[in-house]
Amino acid sequence: MAAKTYLTRKLGANGPAVSAIGFGAMGVGTYYGQTDSEEVFKTLTYAADRGVTFWDTSDVYGSSEETIGKWFSTTGRRSEVFLATKFGSVDINLVAKQIYKQNSKPAYIRQQLEASLKKLQTEWVDLYYQHRVDPEVPIEVVMETLGELVKSGKIKYIGLSECSIDVLRRAKAVPFAGEKLVACQMEFSPFEVGIEKSGFVAAARELGVAVVAYSPLGRGMITGRFKSRAEFEPADIRQMMPRFADENFPKNLGVVDEFRAIASKYSVTPGQIALAWILAEHPDFVPIPGTRTVERLEENAKAAEITLSLEDVKALRTAVEAADVQGERFPAQFASLMHAECISLDEWKGE
Repeated sequence: MAAKTYLTRKLGANGPAVSAIGFGAMGVGTYYGQTDSEEVFKTLTYAADRGVTFWDTSDVYGSSEETIGKWFSTTGRRSEVFLATKFGSVDINLVAKQIYKQNSKPAYIRQQLEASLKKLQTEWVDLYYQHRVDPEVPIEVVMETLGELVKSGKIKYIGLSECSIDVLRRAKAVPFAGEKLVACQMEFSPFEVGIEKSGFVAAARELGVAVVAYSPLGRGMITGRFKSRAEFEPADIRQMMPRFADENFPKNLGVVDEFRAIASKYSVTPGQIALAWILAEHPDFVPIPGTRTVERLEENAKAAEITLSLEDVKALRTAVEAADVQGERFPAQFASLMHAECISLDEWKGE
């Protein structure tokens, strides 16, 4: 079945058109409690039918890659999906030893791509991200390795995630590979607008790189469906997140009321208003909310069809700026995996 027509956005100055709202597949495999595999398959099919065909996964998202690969092999619809996956947030080979560190060495990148292709049951990845910056490997070395993979046909475009402005500029300056760098995945939501204040958004626009906004619903907080941490399953990653801590959660829900008030004017949900607000404020952003159900997929997809008035966009911006968000983005034990900088080429001693 061919995908329905859906709103699209260009992914960077040199990139392709993708669905204006993507599909985040982290929860398909892990981190957000138990998954109903039958419902997930229905959701993937519905996403493809609906035209939400920019799918995002990673080598560390549990069974997510395998599930998507099974869907590809079962349906034969691989060519309809613009598929993104990632490498390097942790060295998979060391996790069993409870050692957690990034790895973007060339041999490891090639190893992980082959592993992902096998799990995904595909011959190519449309967008391949460095999931986290490896402080021990120059970004130039990473980009040259990824450029070789583009030339081989195994990947089509390159992305970065959680990098600094300097790393992004260095990456774009690499011959050939820099031209294929079309996206940078960064957290952005009504609770997290740091990339605007840091100058990252302005730099990305200058360089022709799209921002792919992950966790655009604040990991579900903006929906207002959850009122306390007790509502999450024990294995849900939000149990560890500082913004969902008992002392912070109630305080952070304040901005939800503002989004709910605007949502009532359009007869939609606060989550839909949050996505519509991101799209309205940033024509070059592509949000990738995650879900595992057809109902939520449809809710997210419809957000791209909402046209907010300029007055409401300004009102939402005022609410976001006034919000006193409590708690860090990630727990302290993840801090070592959030490097945004890396060594220079002069400091590189090779693999």
